[in-house]
Amino acid sequence: MTTAQPAQPAPRAPRLKEPQVRSGRLRPGAEQWSWRFMRLSGPLLVVLILTHLFINLMTGDGVNQIDFAFVAGKWAAPLWKIWDLTMLVLAMLHGGNGMRLLINDYAQRPWMKKLLHGALGVAVIGIIVLGSLVIFTFDPCPTGTDPELLNIELCKELGRL
Repeated sequence: MTTAQPAQPAPRAPRLKEPQVRSGRLRPGAEQWSWRFMRLSGPLLVVLILTHLFINLMTGDGVNQIDFAFVAGKWAAPLWKIWDLTMLVLAMLHGGNGMRLLINDYAQRPWMKKLLHGALGVAVIGIIVLGSLVIFTFDPCPTGTDPELLNIELCKELGRL
């Protein structure tokens, strides 16, 4: 009679450590805040943009009313300046953040990522600065302008006509 030897357990493959993938961000948790910003700014942008379109296109004479005088009258009220500034800033930051994610996904060389991120940052900041300047330095009654183009009531109220 032969005695059976006890079955030996199968050898286990050595466990390899999974490589740590770093996002390249200097602040831990920044991607989570980026994700949250996108989820909050998206619905807010929808409300801001749909209201903007409704006021500009559906009230009054529709698209026929949009001219220099319409914009001057609208931006005479601080509410609409803040509304348009908020829409501009949120849209640029939301879109810039989305582009940043695309750059991270598709740019493979580190120097290309840096170049594209730099160009994106310059574009986003530049458009926000220029748009803010337009909103806050807009002159509703420029001198030497044809009075038919101006909002006459607004210019009289401001003492510019």
